[in-house]
Amino acid sequence: MMQRRLFVTGGLAAFGASVLSVPPSAVAQSGSAALPNQLTPFSKAAPGSALPAGWKHQVLPKVKQANRFALVADEGVTVLQVSSNASASSWLAPLNVPPSQAAVLRWRWKVSQSLPVSDLRSKAGDDYAARLYVTFDLPLERLSGLDQLRIESARLISGTDIPAASICYVWGHAQPVGAHGPNPYTDRVHMKVLDSGAEHAGQWREQRVNLAQDWAQAFGGPMPPINGIALSADTDNSGSSVQAWFGDVRFET
Repeated sequence: MMQRRLFVTGGLAAFGASVLSVPPSAVAQSGSAALPNQLTPFSKAAPGSALPAGWKHQVLPKVKQANRFALVADEGVTVLQVSSNASASSWLAPLNVPPSQAAVLRWRWKVSQSLPVSDLRSKAGDDYAARLYVTFDLPLERLSGLDQLRIESARLISGTDIPAASICYVWGHAQPVGAHGPNPYTDRVHMKVLDSGAEHAGQWREQRVNLAQDWAQAFGGPMPPINGIALSADTDNSGSSVQAWFGDVRFET
């Protein structure tokens, strides 16, 4: 995902791989009841390529090839399938979820294989068999003056509302489960490994994360509202191929 990430040097913002943007419609409605506080479940939809209500396919302008997404039947349940072949893009759901309604996030995922290149420590290792992003509506005034300038510059250059803070949960390889740290391109994206390696490839894995704890670990201070969830796999750095599947994603109090 090297070409998509936001990175900052010398006070100038540039795009690289793993920073998501919130669609303008979501920005205009931020804090409004017009945005949902729950995600449309895949299990309620019929298999096919149509997006369920509330989800958007987010392509990335500097990545030549997008992932392919489809709703498929798996053991009689409709799930999201992501096919990534030297490609990257996401399914994004803009949201407005107050912290009181988002103590815990649950989902299940499965991958065809792990990606040996995956490594939290390097820009070249920023390909993952599966990613789930949580983006936060963090007011810029809670950032340092330099970080405010960086985010504002990146938003101006991109024309999109790049989140000021995100947590990215991944199926990794080089690090063990539980490893976490800033993304190698920007510390405004915090990475955390929930599955690692090939041992459980091809198996459904249940995930449950405490968002407030992970926020405190990553950024400190009170957790702000959540303004998006995005699901992805990415192989554009390594030119490899992988398939990932996601079951329903839901918040719990």
